[in-house]
Amino acid sequence: MRTLISTAFVSLDGVVEAPGGEPGYRNSGWTFKDVEFLPEAFEIKGREQQEAAAMMMGRVSYEAFSPVWPGMEEFAQYKAMPKYVVSTTLTEDELVSDWGESTILRSLDEVAALKETEGGPIIIHGSAALNRSLSDAGLIDRYHLLVFPLLLGAGKRLFSDSDKDTQKLKLVESEAYANGLQKQVFDVVR
Repeated sequence: MRTLISTAFVSLDGVVEAPGGEPGYRNSGWTFKDVEFLPEAFEIKGREQQEAAAMMMGRVSYEAFSPVWPGMEEFAQYKAMPKYVVSTTLTEDELVSDWGESTILRSLDEVAALKETEGGPIIIHGSAALNRSLSDAGLIDRYHLLVFPLLLGAGKRLFSDSDKDTQKLKLVESEAYANGLQKQVFDVVR
């Protein structure tokens, strides 16, 4: 069975929207505009590329990443690995040709079936709506969170506000940095 890992930059109040400067959000770019950059706080991002066997994202994140990430040296390892795009509307001809093998999954059932296959961890980047759906369905196994010391108020959130049973997490790695960032790695307790 494959491990599904959600990785996110998240504000203290749970917002994940537009951390890198994506247009249309009032506080866009909050990861670099408002917090001093410390390379050691982002070590986990390089480790994720080395440990992941595949990437998963929703349509919106795919459309944001696919024109940019294939040519970025810091994401070279992601270029070669298989990508899974969870979307009911994306078509095969909308997939880019320069970012390696990409497969469209049409449902959470298809994600669950993929998890049952052999292979290494699958890392989920961006994809706020997908993260909420996968979490609510009990499909996420681990969270890699870089928590920023910011309260952003409105914005897309990592976790849904669905009325559901408690989901317990086990902290397996954490570190606080001089700029206020916190790395928190949680396994989902089943």
